[in-house]
Amino acid sequence: MTRPRSDRALIYTAALLRGLAAGSISVLAAVYLAKRGFDEAEVGMVLTAGFVGVACGTAYSTFLADRVGRRRSLVVLALLAAGGGLCLALFDSRWALTAAAFLGMLNTQGSDRGGAQALEQAILPATAADRDRTQVFAWYNALQDIGAAAGALLAALPALLRDSFGVAEAHAYDATLIGYAALLAAAALAYARLSPAAERGAVTAPAHALHAPAAVRRAVRNFSLLSAMDAFGGGFIGSALIAYFLYLRFGVSEGALAALFLAARIMTVLSHFVAAWLSRRIGLVNTMVFTHLPSGILLLTLPLAPSFAVAAALFIVREGLSEMDVPTRQSYLMAIVPEHERAWAAGLSQLARASARVAAPALAGSAMQAGALWAPLVAGALIKIAYDLLLWRAFRRIRPPEEQA
Repeated sequence: MTRPRSDRALIYTAALLRGLAAGSISVLAAVYLAKRGFDEAEVGMVLTAGFVGVACGTAYSTFLADRVGRRRSLVVLALLAAGGGLCLALFDSRWALTAAAFLGMLNTQGSDRGGAQALEQAILPATAADRDRTQVFAWYNALQDIGAAAGALLAALPALLRDSFGVAEAHAYDATLIGYAALLAAAALAYARLSPAAERGAVTAPAHALHAPAAVRRAVRNFSLLSAMDAFGGGFIGSALIAYFLYLRFGVSEGALAALFLAARIMTVLSHFVAAWLSRRIGLVNTMVFTHLPSGILLLTLPLAPSFAVAAALFIVREGLSEMDVPTRQSYLMAIVPEHERAWAAGLSQLARASARVAAPALAGSAMQAGALWAPLVAGALIKIAYDLLLWRAFRRIRPPEEQA
């Protein structure tokens, strides 16, 4: 068991490094490009190319990585991302930067949800017993969240180099991009040390009710469609839109919003471990549904809050519940498919979520512009509540191995 455990440590290390890189670039990318003289349309083109690259990388992990090799694929994905960061610092042409963003899978969402994550999710279950699998995913997600939060702080590095050390602003930003690339190169080194146990296992039947391959694939597709529904609802209630709602509704300062979202992020990190503990007692599907459902109901109350203090309290409690389904969802999906199908299942779920999330922010912004500040919150909450009910109905009888007894 020593090698699989070392593989888990390497995946954790790489996830933390990728979180740091994603957190920093999500804050810096648009500002960096604007300071280099690119207009809004050009900045948008570069960032869009990055999202397309992320989607292509995830598609590769979903359909091809197991044939090429998981370790080799992870190393290549990390090196491509590192190379993309270096090219952003070295080239000036908008077309070169667009190509760099695409090939480097530039992810400016604040957290890494690309092809590497799909493969990591496929590898992690084999590093622990079934009863410990959700705890493993809790640590995995917590480290990614911590990395993303710390990475956002790294976005202050250019200003620090400029103001405290007299470094020219352009060079300060370039140095930060080089640091971004170095983090991803370090992740590639971690991936290169993975053992052969990380590779795709032999074709086996899952240890639960879904014995037929057709039944497994049908369940994964249904799960992915429901995940897309959840992501579509989440697109209406992203952090930026909630912050904007609170800012307009209560006139609070940026400092108050920053403190609120810091508290919310801490609650999210802690909730991963609570979810792992709870799932041992009531099961993975019940934990996903019966924590996520109250978070949607709490979101419905946010527009009714009479003051910022009440809204902040409701929001923090809601954040403590809203992502308890993340480690449990990942653990459950990996549990109900055989080992050789895990990369495909994780990748398909991520592709569905990423595709569904695209349109919702634009719809939410249009509703807010029309004067209905509360509409995106209500729409997002209702979609997520419907998702919870449909998920419970479809999957409550499909139990992972540790819940078979």
